[in-house]
Amino acid sequence: MFILWSIIPIFRQRKVQNARFKRLRRFEQLRGSRVITLIHRQETLSILGFPISRFINIDDAEAVLRAIRLTPDSKPIDLILHTPGGLVLASEQIARAIKRHPAKVTVFVPHYAMSGGTMIALAADEIVIDDNAVLGPVDPQLGGLPAASILRAVGHKSPERVSDKTLIMADIAEKAVQQVTAVVEELLDGKLEPDNAHRVAGLLTEGTWTHDYPITCETLNKLGLQVSCAMPREVYGLMDLYPQNPTRRPSVQYVPVPYGEED
Repeated sequence: MFILWSIIPIFRQRKVQNARFKRLRRFEQLRGSRVITLIHRQETLSILGFPISRFINIDDAEAVLRAIRLTPDSKPIDLILHTPGGLVLASEQIARAIKRHPAKVTVFVPHYAMSGGTMIALAADEIVIDDNAVLGPVDPQLGGLPAASILRAVGHKSPERVSDKTLIMADIAEKAVQQVTAVVEELLDGKLEPDNAHRVAGLLTEGTWTHDYPITCETLNKLGLQVSCAMPREVYGLMDLYPQNPTRRPSVQYVPVPYGEED
């Protein structure tokens, strides 16, 4: 029984993996592109059942860069993105690699791509998001605190009333905001006029909104970015193969079939 209990999750995961590859290949044939997924969900260890939170890390950057290197310069890339964000270094590496790819790159956001995910989306030639999906600000965070807020807090006090540690954090925060703003302007180069690119970069990086503020399709279009809300149904089908942690009681339930007008 213990051996079966240990092996069954492995076979189940392999079955799901094969289904994912089949969906990916079908979508590639439909679009004539290389499809890459960067999907972060809370996953569970096969045997112990502990949930693991996922975010953009160096391993993700290496894998995406490897996939781009394996793609001919003439072949478009479709990136399906679902992430809360992650390391700035990894996000910047992926974003720059996407921007350098000669053929068209399209990013699909079925639910959300926050923080570093937004940075990656901005590098694409086209962003396609669901009507209810969102992106988010890319303002840098230091020790869980917004860099822009650290600078504002220090600015409200005289230097002699601020500790050396806080002053050092403020110095790092200022550099972080400048660096991320420069990266976003670089990613927007060629997509927006220089003045507008500078304005949008400032809105996204200088603490205009809270870090979890949802930026909708309508807001993105008002900023001047070319964003489409026509999400292919194939993307939703692929997302179904990346379920959340199944060990807890579901908080949302419904009959999982499409209804017609007569139903």
